[in-house]
Amino acid sequence: MYGIEDTSAEAVDAKTYATVANFLSLEARLLDEGREEDWFLLLDAEYRYTIPMRQSTEPRSKEITRTMWRVNDTLAHIRSRIDRTNTGHAYSEVPPSRTLRVVGSIEVVATEDPTIVKAHSALLLYRQRGIDVHFDLIPARRNDLVRLTDEGPRLLSREAIPTETTLKTANLAVFL
Repeated sequence: MYGIEDTSAEAVDAKTYATVANFLSLEARLLDEGREEDWFLLLDAEYRYTIPMRQSTEPRSKEITRTMWRVNDTLAHIRSRIDRTNTGHAYSEVPPSRTLRVVGSIEVVATEDPTIVKAHSALLLYRQRGIDVHFDLIPARRNDLVRLTDEGPRLLSREAIPTETTLKTANLAVFL
């Protein structure tokens, strides 16, 4: 519906940019603090979270495959993931990951719908579990659609594209 490859889209005004940039910062802090229930409230009812596959053997213009997915979740899938984590039986998160998300290179552009903006950002995710001596550092590009509502911004969709073609992390149980 809204192409994420379009680089000719018009930038938004300073107030909208600040609103979206603050929203992305709040979202990162909530996840880093383990406040997934509060984060979940920031998701739109139509939320879609995807992590497409990246093929290292393809030219850069064709390396992202949007027909194969590491993750392709709806809001219901996200709810199930959070609920499972809260049982204490999601062993990839026992003990829970300690994370720090650094969000930068934020670009916010308009869409044809004045209530929806595109937000492109870079993410650097540090992740360590209390029992592990090693840590994961996961860089990614994110392409988000953010719905601007009277109640505040809501994340409508997120496509997270890890920089690496082969993830070195044992699992990807945290949200990018």
